[in-house]
Amino acid sequence: MTLKQFYMRFFTLFLFFLISNFTIAQTKYILGLSKTDHNMVVLDYNSLEIITKIPVGEDPHEVVTSDDGSLAYVANTVNGTAHEINLIDLKNLKPLKNIDTRPLYGSHGLVYLKDKLWFTAQGSKAVGRYDVKDDKLEWSMGTGQNITHLLYVTSDAEHFYTTNVDSGTVSVFDHVLLQPTVPPTGVLPPNAKPRWDWVQTLINVGKGAEGFDVSQDGKELWTARPDGHILIVDLKKREIKNDIDAKVLGLHRLKFTPDGKTVCIVSVKTGELLFYDAQTRREVKKINAGQGAAMYMDKEKNRLFMSCTPNNSVSIIDLNKMEVVKKLDIGGRPDGITMAVVQ
Repeated sequence: MTLKQFYMRFFTLFLFFLISNFTIAQTKYILGLSKTDHNMVVLDYNSLEIITKIPVGEDPHEVVTSDDGSLAYVANTVNGTAHEINLIDLKNLKPLKNIDTRPLYGSHGLVYLKDKLWFTAQGSKAVGRYDVKDDKLEWSMGTGQNITHLLYVTSDAEHFYTTNVDSGTVSVFDHVLLQPTVPPTGVLPPNAKPRWDWVQTLINVGKGAEGFDVSQDGKELWTARPDGHILIVDLKKREIKNDIDAKVLGLHRLKFTPDGKTVCIVSVKTGELLFYDAQTRREVKKINAGQGAAMYMDKEKNRLFMSCTPNNSVSIIDLNKMEVVKKLDIGGRPDGITMAVVQ
């Protein structure tokens, strides 16, 4: 064996050792919120047995984790803790502190991206951004819309979308370079410069539209209304391209499957879960899965976790078979649900 071959073999074995230990060091949880019990329930990812319950605020609705899975953030929407986001240590499974979002109230939709926690503040008709490293609320932007509820931020953080439930709109925000505004004199002041700012476009999708998701190519936004209509928004043209009457009342939340080919849409009124082909826009299958609210797509096992708040249970749907395979009891009125991979 040559010296070069020796070093190559040594490097390969060393790399294998690192990867193996990295994999072993990962701990996976399913995290679910109980609004009645004011708990974040931690379940083993594989067995789905409850490991522990961690106290959170008075009205927990949504939960996200940091990129390394070591922290969880829980939004409280109304009642006395509506100005707090609970911070949870997932390595030690204990609460750390509460983030004070004032002057923004009613946090709900959450997105964690590049050490920034984005959140809707439906009580303040706004979206806020909390800097995790500097531990401060660094930015906010008003929507002027009633019940700014759920949130999606693009991976480059240059665009974000919200549903505004009572106003019946979708907000599309773009980060753009604006040229100086010419004053009435017709002459720009000498210090006038272009500035970066957010520009909002409102798309009327009808009152009650709440749950939404964005296609993998970023071209379409799907949302649904309680009257049974599914709206597909063209994000380039900023207009509705399809309005589908599913004829199922109470449509509430929806998600694209991990492969992006199917959209799952649930009724919180009837408990029906609709599977729609993302290309043909046609219903593929309909099952009774429970009166669903929050949804989480588990890519690794190709399954859907769905909190059925009125039924006090969480349904697990096998996306290959399009069937309910298990129901979990995590406490009263379950809502926000996600997965944590703790490194």
